[in-house]
Amino acid sequence: MRAVIPYKKENAKSRLSTVMTKEQRETFVEKMLLDVVATLRKGGILNIDIITPKACDVKREVKANIIEDDTDLNDCLNKYLSQKEEPILIIMADLPLVKFSHIKDIVASKADMTIVPGKGGGTNILFIRKPENFRVKYYGSSFENHCMIAAQQKLSIRVYDSFLASTDIDEPQDITELLLHGQGIAKDYAEKRFGKKEGKGRVKISPFN
Repeated sequence: MRAVIPYKKENAKSRLSTVMTKEQRETFVEKMLLDVVATLRKGGILNIDIITPKACDVKREVKANIIEDDTDLNDCLNKYLSQKEEPILIIMADLPLVKFSHIKDIVASKADMTIVPGKGGGTNILFIRKPENFRVKYYGSSFENHCMIAAQQKLSIRVYDSFLASTDIDEPQDITELLLHGQGIAKDYAEKRFGKKEGKGRVKISPFN
């Protein structure tokens, strides 16, 4: 069994630019990646590939196989899948709330494809038992895309329902969930920069000066 993580560091997470500088965002995504890798290892997946643009700097402590590819997300992942005959877990790098118990549960599924939906119709995690003939289609409503592709191939589908696994950190309000529910180095990094602001509505982040 093998996991693959698409990862881009340069000018990452532009939607967080209202609360973080470019350098802070790049450091933040790196720490989220390290959290995801650590979670995979705790969940029993030791064979980990990171697909990243050639100019991307991935630190040595990531301890994973680095695959440099400058092509589109779908193109590089579909090329990757076409060369694999073992079950593959595709997991995004911005999921610091995922726990090793989620990973164990997902890969234990008997379904041909297990999918973790993300916010707004996205796909956070895909577990594909026979990847060589499967083709991903991210962007837009990728959750619906992947369910449709699986149905067309007559694959059994399991939708994995988890708040923590479905929470990717894209917007400033997502950092609130990290402060409330996180436990890794990405949370530690966020706690040095943000506090929680409570009011009549939802809890929000409050940047420190």
